[in-house]
Amino acid sequence: MAEAPAPPAPALLLVDKPAGPTSHDIVAAARRRLPRGTKVGHSGTLDPFATGLLVLMVGRATRLAPFLTGLDKTYLATVRTGFTSRSGDTEGPIEPAGPPASAEEVAAVLPGFVGRVRQRVPALSAVKVEGERLYAKVRRGEDVTDLPERDVAIHALRLVDDLGDGDFRLEVHCGSGTYVRRLASDIGESLGTGAYCTALRRTAVGVLSVDDAIAPDEVSLDAAVDPLRALGHMARRDLDPAEAADVLHGRAVPAADAGADGGPVAMVADGRLIAVGAADGGALRPSVVIGSPR
Repeated sequence: MAEAPAPPAPALLLVDKPAGPTSHDIVAAARRRLPRGTKVGHSGTLDPFATGLLVLMVGRATRLAPFLTGLDKTYLATVRTGFTSRSGDTEGPIEPAGPPASAEEVAAVLPGFVGRVRQRVPALSAVKVEGERLYAKVRRGEDVTDLPERDVAIHALRLVDDLGDGDFRLEVHCGSGTYVRRLASDIGESLGTGAYCTALRRTAVGVLSVDDAIAPDEVSLDAAVDPLRALGHMARRDLDPAEAADVLHGRAVPAADAGADGGPVAMVADGRLIAVGAADGGALRPSVVIGSPR
């Protein structure tokens, strides 16, 4: 009997998602292009109308989802003032709400949205209320008025372009969990003109840039990158061969000062990420192992 092919090495694929398909559609298409049985997941959902960087996790890199999903994001949002949209985007329904804002008016209100802010989730979102997705309730015709709120972080927000007729392009650098279309609606409320997102493009996830992304139909293992590239902000512990063997079997190694701040530590062998660990006293204990023992 022929031996089963070895699973692909844990890796990331940086895909430039077009408008239209869901993030799940992109994952399904990637599975069809990779060796049969390859595990594929994604970190950080993009709505169907949004474009830009979608990070796919391949093989045992899917175990890194908790660390990748929490990375900061950067977006370019095209915002139309003078209208409101219940969805916050082009799905609507869209209603006139006043004269369009000027660039000076938009620039003046943006600083008020920077920092830790309280944000209501959009009515058409995947957030669960009473065990059911909000968008399912709304599309069924249920009147959902008590929308959940959450704290989000807006690190930077600036006006990039005045596109004319009340349309503007904004750059948003924010923490995980931020709804940019809700941000657009809140900016519209602050202006007194209404506003919604007509286009949304994610340009970066942590240090990963859409400039390095490939089209969905170009997905292949040749385009894969080591997960360490996304987790370079972590403390790092380089392992010798004996230590690497211990880590791959789930055993702790000396911390050697790594993880003294209590944060996760990238455990690296031969320049590749094999695990993420945490300091436990003087030891560094792997919590997620993505490398395979030989």
